[in-house]
Amino acid sequence: MSCRVCFLTGSISTAAGGLFVSVRRLCQSLNQLEGVNIEIVSLEDGASKQDITEWRPLLPRLLSGVGPASFGYAPRLRSVLSELKPDVIHVQGLWGYQSIAARQCAEHLSVPCLVSPRGMLDAWALANSRWKKRLAAWLYENKSLRRAACLHALCQREAHSMRAYGLRNPICVLPNGVDIPATTAYSTEAAPALRSIRESGRKVVLFLGRVHPKKGLVNLVKAWAEIQKPPAGSRNSAWVLAIAGWDQGGHEAKLKELATELAVPWADARDHGFHPTSGLSLVFLGPRFSEAKVACYSQCDAFILPSFSEGLPMAVLEAWSYGKPVLITPECNLEEAFAVGVALRIETSVEGIAAGLRNLHEMSRSELSAMGARGRDFVTSRYAWLQISREMMSVYRWLLGGGQKPDCMTFG
Repeated sequence: MSCRVCFLTGSISTAAGGLFVSVRRLCQSLNQLEGVNIEIVSLEDGASKQDITEWRPLLPRLLSGVGPASFGYAPRLRSVLSELKPDVIHVQGLWGYQSIAARQCAEHLSVPCLVSPRGMLDAWALANSRWKKRLAAWLYENKSLRRAACLHALCQREAHSMRAYGLRNPICVLPNGVDIPATTAYSTEAAPALRSIRESGRKVVLFLGRVHPKKGLVNLVKAWAEIQKPPAGSRNSAWVLAIAGWDQGGHEAKLKELATELAVPWADARDHGFHPTSGLSLVFLGPRFSEAKVACYSQCDAFILPSFSEGLPMAVLEAWSYGKPVLITPECNLEEAFAVGVALRIETSVEGIAAGLRNLHEMSRSELSAMGARGRDFVTSRYAWLQISREMMSVYRWLLGGGQKPDCMTFG
């Protein structure tokens, strides 16, 4: 049974954050399967012309937007969807014009619409810009969600959030995947700042992702300042915190101001003449993609994500794939990782993050290496893209009446 699936996403560039990896790799993995034809429709942005090559062999169709970028209104979107005549429309994310266009085209063409909220119905996400989202929900989003043939949750916790929102649609629970590198040893040239820090005998705990309040970075910097205090400060000074990622809304500048107020010695690796002095405790790396991102994972000793809200964080899966121990909050929706000993649990509070960091700093290099190796085995066995794409394909076929109910399905 052949199937033509049209993915509708707000951005195909790195401006989409983690969706740039998760949506792209799902599309590319599905494209490798027999009997499926993948089309991607999105809006142009400042980075799309550069990043579109990462989607090869797929070629997304980019449309011009009009009005506020956050709403993503594209006058040609409905007509392009109708011209493609998809068997399934698969929407990525909420709160924009794509929700309206997808619902209207699905009804016009009499095809099923599958919606992947990507964590946007979690409690923290709903509370952020609460009144704007309540208005959008009343105007169009609730109607689009309730009429979706199926919803896609990245984990059981996200499925519970959908039910708590009042949705009773069928839900398929399928995680993001990750590409498992053949080796964890890579060139260090793309991360000279981290290489220099490690050559000085210190260890690096890395955050890599969108620099945004949701990620809990304010509490991370406060916790980092707290653990430098005596009597254990000398032990903790053997570590440097590295924050890598694309800034959103000037949040990085606020973190630098906070670090200065808390007397945390920091530096920006992008500054001319940067040198990791012995007193350096915090370094800002800026955006890191492709080889530079790989080098960051290769050169760190541990990874941390103190987030308030996630769907299923790609960065954590990537850190595991490079054999790194991770510190994560329960809000990262990877509860099983604590049970099998591949992650240190931290809470979102300053005290909770500080406690987790102290535990990390007590671990020997051999203990760090062993936890990282367990994490690599864990992610390899559960999050390979090919397996996930096959399960998603079974959902499409079920929606089209051509297959048995997939095991990943749940009903309200």
